[in-house]
Amino acid sequence: MTNIAWENIEMKKIIGSLLLAVLLWSTAALAAVDLNSANQAELESVKGIGPARAKAILVYRKEHGAFKSVDDLAKVKGFGKSSVDKVKGQLTAGSGKAGRSIPQ
Repeated sequence: MTNIAWENIEMKKIIGSLLLAVLLWSTAALAAVDLNSANQAELESVKGIGPARAKAILVYRKEHGAFKSVDDLAKVKGFGKSSVDKVKGQLTAGSGKAGRSIPQ
């Protein structure tokens, strides 16, 4: 094979690897944490939610049941409208089948 043919093969490998990396990164970035089923560690993985806020979410969920929407987070001790707005893109309020889970 000529040098040009090898260069084309190498370029295709590089482009394919880059596309795969972008796809994997975007999939991970789009995965939202479900307020109704997440455990302490999953909640803490959200930027803006540390151990104290994660615990408060779990306690609230245990006492009040499932979140109907992410905006309900404003009812949790330690959250206000501003802090909810900062994290809402990273969260969902799923079906609520988790119900009243035990804080971890």
